[in-house]
Amino acid sequence: MQTEISYASLSGIETELLIVLACDAQTGKGPAARPQPELLIADSAVNAAAAAVLTSGEFKAGANETLLLHAPAGLAAKRLLLVGLGKQAQATVHSVRNAAGTAVRFCKPRGIREVVLALPEGFVNGPLPAVARAAAEGACVGDFDPDTYRSDRKDQSVQKFTAVAPAGADRAALQAAFAEGVIVGESQNLTRTLVNEPGNKLTPTELGQRAAEMAKEVGLQCAVYSTEKLHELKMGAFWSVSQGSAEPPALIVMRYEPEGVSDGPVLGLVGKGITFDTGGISIKPSENMEKMKYDMAGGAVMIGAMLAIALLKPRVRVIGIVCAAENMPDGKAQKPGDVQTAMSGKTIEIINTDAEGRLVLADGLAYARQLGATHLIDAATLTGACVVALGMVNAGAFSNDDATYAKFDAALATSGEKFWRLPLGEEYADMIRSDIGDIKNTGGRWGGAITAAEFLHHFAEDTPWIHLDIAGMAWVEDARPYIAKGPSGIAMRSILEWARSYGA
Repeated sequence: MQTEISYASLSGIETELLIVLACDAQTGKGPAARPQPELLIADSAVNAAAAAVLTSGEFKAGANETLLLHAPAGLAAKRLLLVGLGKQAQATVHSVRNAAGTAVRFCKPRGIREVVLALPEGFVNGPLPAVARAAAEGACVGDFDPDTYRSDRKDQSVQKFTAVAPAGADRAALQAAFAEGVIVGESQNLTRTLVNEPGNKLTPTELGQRAAEMAKEVGLQCAVYSTEKLHELKMGAFWSVSQGSAEPPALIVMRYEPEGVSDGPVLGLVGKGITFDTGGISIKPSENMEKMKYDMAGGAVMIGAMLAIALLKPRVRVIGIVCAAENMPDGKAQKPGDVQTAMSGKTIEIINTDAEGRLVLADGLAYARQLGATHLIDAATLTGACVVALGMVNAGAFSNDDATYAKFDAALATSGEKFWRLPLGEEYADMIRSDIGDIKNTGGRWGGAITAAEFLHHFAEDTPWIHLDIAGMAWVEDARPYIAKGPSGIAMRSILEWARSYGA
């Protein structure tokens, strides 16, 4: 998608589609209260073109509500699309992100390939550069579709997206923020592209190759290792997951070393990269198993985050590690009751081979620490228990350090993603103590997301660490106005902003 900012007069812009945002300015309550939609631009010609429909009650400016006007009077644009942000008092830059995505997705099946969006003037709880960034992010994310392998696939991509800002705006600040939004949106789409790939196409080896290609393009250091390296590093937990598959594992290590930065924190980003998860010997039910191609979403998040970091260049060193493998149930697969020795030397009793994500992350976290990471964050589609606890509204977050988590929590204000912090504690750690080894890889049914986090805590040890359980949020089950059904790219934006907070 080609993107640009313009400062032209809205009424004179010749375009297939002019998009204007609106909100419901109604403040009263009670049965007599009615929506009061208002356009969020000052252009009198545009307001006049929409005046009749704004007073008709047909359009209420609800969140992501759309209304299309053909041949609007007094405008050079062929069509005028109104997109709602909801109640004015509640509208934020995140509302703008979703509205921009909604507008792009509205255009795609209608063959509209060039669109212009008027940035709202002076209404939202955020400065105009933040609005411009959010609009760019939303447009990029909205343009993604998952139908990659359809033989009759038609390219419905929007070819050009232009954001129009008020003539008196700070142009340098707007341009920088808008360009940043494009980078973030496209990095999220890289994550989604990887997650969308089927397991027979995106093997651990292929995931490593794609990470290496991305790294080469943007100047990251990248090394991809396999079985021999796992044995050399004594990554018994990681290897135990991969040993049942004919596909070799991949240990992907990406490094971002900003020029002139030789001290300060080193951030370790560790992602679960299970490119297909059958459950192993503890095999899953067949229903919905096809979705287990997305069990590498945590690894894809880290690859997307490293792309954005490389392009936005925060002044902090970052190591990205993805532990990629297939979890398969052949004659060489590990069995319930086996005991594995992790890279750290801790012994793990295998209770359930379907609790494999924490095994690869255990060695990934230990390796990040060995490489010098002073702060850790991991992401994984780790537990169904987290989905039971939080539904498909919030992803789960855990941390052993309040100051480190405070930075992540602050990052959510920019990313707009929803995470809910869940507890850790010795009582939960007791639930995974093993009689035969140090720890078990499951603690039973109760508190499953928390005992999984406590398992990882053993390998983060005292290093400041955040664990993100994105199981309920990595896949959009039903299309929304602003995002297609399929991979969401959840956590990429938040991890990026968390990393940038260390390099400000």
